[in-house]
Amino acid sequence: MAEPFETFTSALIPLSAENVDTDQIIPARFLKTTEKSGLADALFHDWRYDADGKPRPDFVINQPSMQDRRILLAGHNFGAGSSREHAPWALRSWGIRAILSTSFADIFRNNSLKNGLLPIVVDADTHRALFDQFAADPDAELTVDLEAQVVHLPGDQDVAFDVDPFARRMLLDGTDEIGWLLARWAAIDAWEAAHPARIDTHPVEAA
Repeated sequence: MAEPFETFTSALIPLSAENVDTDQIIPARFLKTTEKSGLADALFHDWRYDADGKPRPDFVINQPSMQDRRILLAGHNFGAGSSREHAPWALRSWGIRAILSTSFADIFRNNSLKNGLLPIVVDADTHRALFDQFAADPDAELTVDLEAQVVHLPGDQDVAFDVDPFARRMLLDGTDEIGWLLARWAAIDAWEAAHPARIDTHPVEAA
């Protein structure tokens, strides 16, 4: 069970590249594991490291000032390409908890919501203003409030965002569909006890 999604404050990690696909988020050779943790080094691996494994100091999340930041400001159409839950796993493992973009690939968005990562769609003007804000003040902080469904920007501006109500509930509770169902097992048993089976489960005896 994941931890509940709580309101948090963080400066931005800017990644302006557009159409970033899941293979760029985490290359296919790292997909052998079924563990959600331990994938931080695989995140954007082929952008972060040279062929000999040496870190590229100019890549954004390799920069010391980006450590411990939890909001990724991504370019348009983030998470395109093949479906792989390892993409949100790697982002979460590195420490990212929310992503701001103008659009997300549907499969990536759904996988993110099921793995404790919040994809937030903002309009083009807000998107551009956030990159401008970072350029003017790289340490400016935003607050992500999932309960209220708003991002508090510097200067007391609030940006509202939409999220599927059931996915929002799962994130706030720190659970998933299976956990939600198991928490209601007693109620399910009670309903079944009060409602006779509609199908006769006894085999029909041969004449």
